[in-house]
Amino acid sequence: MIEFVGVHKRFGEKVILDGVDLKADAGEILFVIGTSGAGKSVLIQQVVGLLAPDRGQVLVDGQDVTRLSEAAFYPIRMKCALVFQHATLFDSMTCAENVALPLRKHFKLSRAQANERALEFLAQVQMESFASTYPATLGGRRRKRVAIARALTLDPKYILFDEPTTSLDPVSARRVDALILDLSRKRGATCIVVSHDLRSIFSIADRVAMLYKGQVRALGTPTEIRASLDPVVQQFITGSQEGPLETT
Repeated sequence: MIEFVGVHKRFGEKVILDGVDLKADAGEILFVIGTSGAGKSVLIQQVVGLLAPDRGQVLVDGQDVTRLSEAAFYPIRMKCALVFQHATLFDSMTCAENVALPLRKHFKLSRAQANERALEFLAQVQMESFASTYPATLGGRRRKRVAIARALTLDPKYILFDEPTTSLDPVSARRVDALILDLSRKRGATCIVVSHDLRSIFSIADRVAMLYKGQVRALGTPTEIRASLDPVVQQFITGSQEGPLETT
């Protein structure tokens, strides 16, 4: 499992996380929601060492990763894949070459071997027909599918998604949702998903955690979150302009 224990993080005078306690259980899809600037992306980036907490612990399978060296993070990143909001593909490389890159780097496969394996991973996300295409010519949904295929090359135990449906049309967003659900149910991957997308949240989440003012304001199943009597939670999920919720 991945667990955050009393995690604090600030940038200058701005407090982002103020004692977050949260655990993602094996095989579940955990959505982390909240207003812009609530610290959702900051939270998951600490799992793979892109950021470090000021205080507290981030545990991956019981190991505290908060003070690991860059080299010591390599095995953590092998089992924890982060899919960025904007896909972060290399535009000078084809889709197959993007997916093949970690296979060549981490498993020392030849170019031909890596490209053959890359086609298999692209097929898993229904993108094999775009193997020779350059990412810049693709739409947002397809670029994200390629990014997910690249993440799968390391056979990760955990997959972290940062706003996977942002900027996508409704149909494309639901297809990405279906892919995340498939990864969880068929591969057994634990998925932590940062999102504002209420359709995603209430259609595929096993549990939902809402961050507000640096802490976990609410945690429960989608049904429990919908039924919450907390006016801050209700304002967020209904999108009402009136209420106590403060935005940054």
